[in-house]
Amino acid sequence: MKFKIHFLLLVYCILAAPFFALAASPQQKDYLTSLEADKIRDAETVNERIKLFLTFADDRLKKFQYELEHPSANRHGDMLNSLLNAYVGCVDDAADLIQLGIEKQDNIRQGINLMTSRTKDFLVVLEKLSIDGPERELYKENLDDAIEGTRDAMNDAEKAKKKVAPPPVRRKN
Repeated sequence: MKFKIHFLLLVYCILAAPFFALAASPQQKDYLTSLEADKIRDAETVNERIKLFLTFADDRLKKFQYELEHPSANRHGDMLNSLLNAYVGCVDDAADLIQLGIEKQDNIRQGINLMTSRTKDFLVVLEKLSIDGPERELYKENLDDAIEGTRDAMNDAEKAKKKVAPPPVRRKN
């Protein structure tokens, strides 16, 4: 009897171990390729990282528009939604970097200005898609989230402009 209990416990542990390992591992952000993640890690300044995230967001938005114009034969809706989620992830990460730069008192004026101008451009595209985009029912929820996230990032950048000290003024002698 004791042998059966130990044997069943051993079998249970062997079968359950992979599930516990999956549950314990942290979630990784899927929207960046390994090359893009390396570029982010290798960037030396916060401004460079913000610029990279906004470049990646722009890339995802262009891919989204291309996918709308040239639908793939399989999993078209999934592709559209994943591209919008990736876009929002990039914009959110850029906004988080701005907040981090403010907390660390880094010189992030360039990143803030870039965020302000790029999010305005992104918002124009997203709002146009929400009004007359093809197949809106496939991606409506994610599009609404993308618009809201872009507005939030733009508003945060505008507020950050006020928090960051102005550049030093050089006096002419």
